[in-house]
Amino acid sequence: MKIVLQKVKCASVGVGGQTVGDIAHGFLLLVGISHDDTESDVDWITKKIITLRLFSETTDTFMEKNIQEVGGSVLVVSQFTLYGDCRKGTRPSFSDAARPEEAEVLYQLFVQKLRDAGLSVATGVFQAHMDVSLVNDGPITLVLDSKKNP
Repeated sequence: MKIVLQKVKCASVGVGGQTVGDIAHGFLLLVGISHDDTESDVDWITKKIITLRLFSETTDTFMEKNIQEVGGSVLVVSQFTLYGDCRKGTRPSFSDAARPEEAEVLYQLFVQKLRDAGLSVATGVFQAHMDVSLVNDGPITLVLDSKKNP
C-alpha cells in the first residue's frame, strides 16, 4: 500500500463538477493499493498516519503534534497510478496495482479505520475521474509504503 501524504490548509475533491469531499486543515491522502496488500498493510499505514507528528502549535516548535491532537481532518482519494511502472516503453504498466474490486475493499477498510480512530474523513469516489484541489501547508509531502515498514 502506497500513500502520498500532503499536509494541507484545505483540500477538496470533485466529480463531474460537483464537490464530493472537502476538508480544512489536515492531510490529503492519495492511496494506491497493490495486488499483494492485506489488512496488515492497512493496519500499519493507518497507525503511521495517525501517529505522525507533522503539526506545530507555534512558530517556535517543529512537528510536535499528530493529526488527532490538532483536530485535523483527512481527505482520502484513491489513486491506482501510484503503482505505475514507467521503466519500459512509453505507457505505464499498472500490473502491480490491485484489481478494482480487491482494491476497493481495502480502500473502504482504510477509510473505516481512520474514522474508527476518531478522525473526520472525507473521500473521493472510488474509480471515478476526480478533480483534486489543495493548498499545501509547508509544503510537507511524504510517501508512505507499507512494504517498507520495519
